[in-house]
Amino acid sequence: MIDIAYAMGQAPQGEAGAAGGAIGGLLPLILIFAVFYLLLIRPQKKQMVRHKEMINSLKKSDEVVTSGGIHGRVTALRGKEIEVEIAPEVRVTVSRQSISAVKSPEGEQPQK
Repeated sequence: MIDIAYAMGQAPQGEAGAAGGAIGGLLPLILIFAVFYLLLIRPQKKQMVRHKEMINSLKKSDEVVTSGGIHGRVTALRGKEIEVEIAPEVRVTVSRQSISAVKSPEGEQPQK
């Protein structure tokens, strides 16, 4: 009966088998990280760079949309804040980071 139990067990692994097992165990983790990088991290970084460029290129009289959905025209730039005219003689001060898009002239898509 004991002979049958030994026969059903795994064969002993040498040093080559142990090294292959370590690499084989890490391979799925490496692949998962690579997929996360390509599908999530890299596109997010590109989007952040585009948003930063858009914010830095703002100038007076640009038509903008805030992250809260307010549409208006830039009337003043003050460091990290922007003054936006949302109606005649109605101006609000918003953070530069809250600008989500610069509206383009008619017929074009807004820059995001």
